[in-house]
Amino acid sequence: MPKPLSLPFDPIARADELWKQRWGKVPSMAAITSIMRAQQILLSEVDAVVKPYGLTFARYEALVLLTFSKAGELPMSKIGERLMVHPTSVTNTVDRLVRSGLVAKRPNPNDGRGTLAVITDKGREVVDAATRDLMAMDFGLGAYDAEECQEIFALLRPLRIAAHDFEER
Repeated sequence: MPKPLSLPFDPIARADELWKQRWGKVPSMAAITSIMRAQQILLSEVDAVVKPYGLTFARYEALVLLTFSKAGELPMSKIGERLMVHPTSVTNTVDRLVRSGLVAKRPNPNDGRGTLAVITDKGREVVDAATRDLMAMDFGLGAYDAEECQEIFALLRPLRIAAHDFEER
């Protein structure tokens, strides 16, 4: 798919100017619009890299999370908690991974009602290959150096704390 033609101006900067004229200066409007556009760009680029593996970024994140666990398995509830998504999203994501042969499900022996998601050998191979490809393209952030990536992380951290993603220590 060809890349769309670039505009001869920054539409977010233009919107910011028009916003100022109509409602006054609100720097948060330009910031959120930039963040949302960046999210669209990054998700598109990352999804293009993982698509050949039959993955979306959400499915990739679930596989990575399973590889981080000691036994390669986690309760579905823990996956939702760690990825900060609704239980229905976890179920849909894991079910797609099961259909692809990348994950298996089994009853949780420690919780009679719970289910464990277990990464398969094929899942480990796919996540390793996808990770190599994502790292090769700097997860879409190649326009930034390592220090700038750390700055982005630091700038967004207070927002995540305010949303109660985690407790600041």
